[in-house]
Amino acid sequence: MLALRTRRLFDGVRPVPMARPTVLLSGGVIEAVLDGPPPRGAELVDLGDTTLLPGLVDAHVHLAFDATPDTMGSLAVADDDTLLARMRTAATATLDAGVTTARDLGDRGYLGLRVRAETADAPHLGPRLLVAGPPITSYGGHCWFLGGEVDGVDAIRAAVRHRAERGVDVVKVVVTGGQLTPGSLPHEMQFGPVELAAVVRESHRYGLPVTGHCHAADGVAAAVSAGFDGIEHCTFVTADGVHADPALLARMAAAGTRITLTLGTVGNGGGGGGGDPRRAAVHAALRRVAGSGVPVACASDAGCGPGKPHGSSLAYGVEAMVDLGVPPTAALRAVTSGAAQVCGLADRVGRIAPGYDADLLAVHGDPTVEPGALRRVAAVLRAGQRVR
Repeated sequence: MLALRTRRLFDGVRPVPMARPTVLLSGGVIEAVLDGPPPRGAELVDLGDTTLLPGLVDAHVHLAFDATPDTMGSLAVADDDTLLARMRTAATATLDAGVTTARDLGDRGYLGLRVRAETADAPHLGPRLLVAGPPITSYGGHCWFLGGEVDGVDAIRAAVRHRAERGVDVVKVVVTGGQLTPGSLPHEMQFGPVELAAVVRESHRYGLPVTGHCHAADGVAAAVSAGFDGIEHCTFVTADGVHADPALLARMAAAGTRITLTLGTVGNGGGGGGGDPRRAAVHAALRRVAGSGVPVACASDAGCGPGKPHGSSLAYGVEAMVDLGVPPTAALRAVTSGAAQVCGLADRVGRIAPGYDADLLAVHGDPTVEPGALRRVAAVLRAGQRVR
């Protein structure tokens, strides 16, 4: 049995008021949380003046993207072996930053399934992965270059069946355009209500959740009406502004729709909006989302550009969430227990409690007061094994 002693403990929900927290681990699982010395015979590791919290959960990453200014071009010239090596490196960097669970929402050729199997067999290689495979998109639509283009209801059903047969964990649908793909506009829809409903019916028939890339306000509304389990980004943009409809947010809260906010860039919190009125309007909408009662994860969208390197991006997302006015403890929940709920893993990860997986992060400082402390990693454990 391993005993971890720390100065402060955030259990995934709240700071725990203990004089000297000690967490007992056995067989890759948390056995107990004590205030005081460990039982006789336990191997004690004193982490010193640190805060221990659950390993972070990043609900939206792209291991196949290289975080360069030309992500799309870099992907186009990489063969599968090169791309797989890049994804392995990204997975290791993600784990080193304290992210012990990640959801890959768009790869090429289902290579994420290979990395998922490797990190399951050898936890020190990367986080526990949930994988979507190539996202389902329209012809020429956002992220078409990942190979998930479809046209029509029959093709959508076939695409879902194919993903289920390959063993994906979640179905990702590109409901609206995005900024990464030339010719694609975030405020425009890519699929109609009949097609979106078909995705949901077919995915749920295979027991798979559905999440949608949605920037457009109309896209969010259409995905919610179709019964999507989750919404990614959720910026509520329109052709001429931003509109976060309070009635729609109330519907989402009532339905339990899960939202993933992809916030923050390295070196730039991103909460204020500066002098850009549209950016400020998006941030006002995101503040409304964060306070709506809808289950929310804070995620990185790692790999999508120079400000989104694998691993370190998520900590900046937490800082951005605090910049939006979210209390630090709530922002921490959005990358631990709240993110685990969004990913459908709330009974396994995101908490420090008996029976949960021993995925843990220790940082120097107190992130419940100073979110930047998440970037000062002292130790990372995955499945009870210390990997950093």
